[in-house]
Amino acid sequence: MNTNSSNSLLVVPTGALRISEFTPEEIAKNNPILLSLVIPTYKERDNIENVVNILTGLLDQVIPGNYELIIVDDDSPDRTWEVAQSLIPDYPQLRVMRREEERGLSSAVIRGWQAATGRVLGVIDGDLQHPPKVLTQLLQKIEQGADLALASRHVDGGGVSSWSVIRRFLSRGAQVLGLVILPGVLGRVTDPMSGYFMVRRSAIANTTLNPIGYKILIEVISRGQVGEIAEAGYVFRERTEGESKVTWKQYIEYIQHLIRLRISTGRIGKISKKVNFPVQRFLRFGLVGLSGVFVDMLILYLLSDPTTLALPLTRSKIIAGEIAIFNNFLWNDAWTFADVSMQQKGWKPRLKRFLKFNVVCLAGLVLNVLILNLVFNFLIPNRYIANFTAIAIATIWNFWVNLKLSWRVTEVK
Repeated sequence: MNTNSSNSLLVVPTGALRISEFTPEEIAKNNPILLSLVIPTYKERDNIENVVNILTGLLDQVIPGNYELIIVDDDSPDRTWEVAQSLIPDYPQLRVMRREEERGLSSAVIRGWQAATGRVLGVIDGDLQHPPKVLTQLLQKIEQGADLALASRHVDGGGVSSWSVIRRFLSRGAQVLGLVILPGVLGRVTDPMSGYFMVRRSAIANTTLNPIGYKILIEVISRGQVGEIAEAGYVFRERTEGESKVTWKQYIEYIQHLIRLRISTGRIGKISKKVNFPVQRFLRFGLVGLSGVFVDMLILYLLSDPTTLALPLTRSKIIAGEIAIFNNFLWNDAWTFADVSMQQKGWKPRLKRFLKFNVVCLAGLVLNVLILNLVFNFLIPNRYIANFTAIAIATIWNFWVNLKLSWRVTEVK
């Protein structure tokens, strides 16, 4: 176990969200434990001791000494990680990780799995909304041959305790939407939004995961080599301590996640792998470019149109293009190349990326202006059609050079 000897905290893994596979030699030498159960937390100070006590009491009866609990805390302002760390002397199976840079439930779970030593990897909420006793059923299903076992609210023995009509509607609506967008994945389980499950390490080892938001289960099923899936019913409980983290943002992220998986695991994803071209990233870059088109067109109109400022076309285009470049950088840094940006935090690396992006795009702007004038003066005497044509050609240039220069994927030790 990789720990920091000064404070007994696990070292936070960095780099790609990829889980290693045990080799036969490692299994023979280290005899890895059966279960590594990750508990992602944020502001759970009032819950965490009770959670650890209940889970260890249960697992000590079922698989004594053959498990570990890994609390992954996103640097909670209430210092949840510190409370959890103080419990380690009384609970030898407990490990604690404090993440100070990254955020998000899904990535927290994967970082915990990366530090885990178990043959089976699991996740459970840190607020007791997931009844711990269901763990024994999930373990049993894994031992009976399932690659993945999940707790479901929509099978016998499952349900919700006191949800409002609106929340029930949103939950079911999200599931139906998922079946429409990604039927091959969500059709395999009754509760694709469940965050309470176990999976064999071998089913997701050496696979790069790239989740959005809270719903990691669909990411695991989509990208992993998951064969048999088993389910056990559970009743989702309301919180008794701490703050609820259910917001509208989760539903937006869920939809984004579905679309990303649809693109990456569908025909576009297969084409991308065959031609060795980052089609998904290019599509995101293109969508950002569309926002830039709107900004560019608006500024161009305000500056050059005879009914507004009536400035010269070339001068207006240069100003409009620079403003659009700034808009596009912000969106690309936060979304298109977010995986690289997360590894290069701070204002200095961001400024460096912006300067590179600006130089590349200014070169593209020169190309854009040339094409704009050629089309406007010799082919189509319409400033907006000419501008759109120039933007389309320059977009391909901007993406490819920025991919190779501005947001280079670097190894982080």
